[in-house]
Amino acid sequence: MNENTPPFHLAIPVFNLNECRVFYRDILGCEEGRSSDHWIDFNFFGHQLVIHYKPKLEILDLHTNPVDGKNVPVPHFGVVLTWKDFHSLAEHLKNKQIKFVIEPYVRFEGLVGEQATMFFYDPSGNALEFKAFKDMSQLFAK
Repeated sequence: MNENTPPFHLAIPVFNLNECRVFYRDILGCEEGRSSDHWIDFNFFGHQLVIHYKPKLEILDLHTNPVDGKNVPVPHFGVVLTWKDFHSLAEHLKNKQIKFVIEPYVRFEGLVGEQATMFFYDPSGNALEFKAFKDMSQLFAK
């Protein structure tokens, strides 16, 4: 992240605070910040992520959109990593036996916007996407 780019703040609902604490802290390696009985702050790759307790709904409204022949969960969030960091994280997640919604792969290979991407859920069903661009200057290229 460019040092002039301000970090974003994102607050998401989780139905099991402790299980999600372990996921974000121990699986993704996010440093834990302030917390209470109802929420926990994390340093999410330089951004502020807050998980807030919300009781579990009986019916989860899962939705996907077709992208590149795959069912992309909506909504989702994540970060853009360096190419090297993306592949290191993908290996780490495989070693932790994370179940991928979309396995790590490369989209638009050899084209404008070539990128690696992967999708998975946290323990409360929040969809995450991590991606990396072969050439970071193509992040917003058409």
